[in-house]
Amino acid sequence: MTKRAEPAIRVKSPLTELENEVMQAVWNGGPCTVEAVHQVVAPNRNIKETSIRTLLRRLEQKGYLRHEEEGRAYVYSATGRASDSKSLAAHAVRQIIDRFCRGSVEELVSGMVDARVLSKGEMDRLEEFVRARRKGLKGAE
Repeated sequence: MTKRAEPAIRVKSPLTELENEVMQAVWNGGPCTVEAVHQVVAPNRNIKETSIRTLLRRLEQKGYLRHEEEGRAYVYSATGRASDSKSLAAHAVRQIIDRFCRGSVEELVSGMVDARVLSKGEMDRLEEFVRARRKGLKGAE
């Protein structure tokens, strides 16, 4: 009997600090041109417009952005799964859970508690959040 190989789980590399700044500019500004992103990012960094253009292209290749042509300019916007920082973070965490915790959210959270990644205050706030969501779900049934 042949054993089927499990499909490889591909975990994307996290955004670099600069890529994150570029994504923040797109999230905050909505669809925007290279020039618009450069105006947001450049005051904090010594970066040329051509470098922003390259970063936007890379983020598009990675699936975080898409573009439309308006005349000679490309207008970039976040893709569905990267439409905001929360959904992007949730997607990244799901990849971590699947890859390192065998799909178990409980394993991830218990590991974070055991490793003292979460403070008592954070655990209390998470508990409150889950209780509130459960109440909301019970009312919807």
